Amino acid sequence: MEGYDVEKLLDGITRFRREDFEAHKELFTALGGSQKPHTLFISCSDSRIDPNMITGTKPGELFIIRNIANLVPPYRESDEYLATTSAIEYAVLTLEVENIVVCGHSNCGGCAASMKSEEEMAGLPHTKKWLELMKPVRDKVLERFGEDEPEAREWYMEQGNVVEQLRHLMTFPYIKERVEAGSLILSGWYYIIETGEIFIYDDECGLFNCKN
Repeated sequence: MEGYDVEKLLDGITRFRREDFEAHKELFTALGGSQKPHTLFISCSDSRIDPNMITGTKPGELFIIRNIANLVPPYRESDEYLATTSAIEYAVLTLEVENIVVCGHSNCGGCAASMKSEEEMAGLPHTKKWLELMKPVRDKVLERFGEDEPEAREWYMEQGNVVEQLRHLMTFPYIKERVEAGSLILSGWYYIIETGEIFIYDDECGLFNCKN
């Protein structure tokens, strides 16, 4: 079932091999045997977000986790298949990353979906369950802002969600231990797609400050 978009992908593969790969051949050769990323980057699956592009990093620098609304389940031991939790575990305990960034963004579909009614989400049961991870933020938004304040709701939901996921990260014993020892740094980012601005959370004042 090949179409125009698939052809573009295939053309991109060819162009990468002929141009980008050749331009960075030494880097890819070095990466062929191992990786040593300095940062675990947790971002949304949104197609408009490109972690390497917005951070100016090369292959091998970021260990990337992407999921709907850049969520982090609180730490728990389980026999279930825990994709995000296992990736965090591997990044911290095996790869020994020095930083963890949780990057939220403007116009986040996951955050918007969390505000919808039970009826509206009835056809997306797994998404609905996943978005329960931001329920504390959602409850605060509904309490503080009315339906006549859609922009405030969106802004608070997206930024508050980043802070909530930083709290979830601190429930991981090995993350808490490393943060307190100063060997691991947690950061919360808020990326505005339409302007390219990135605001970084300041835990001391409880605000996101622009770093552009």
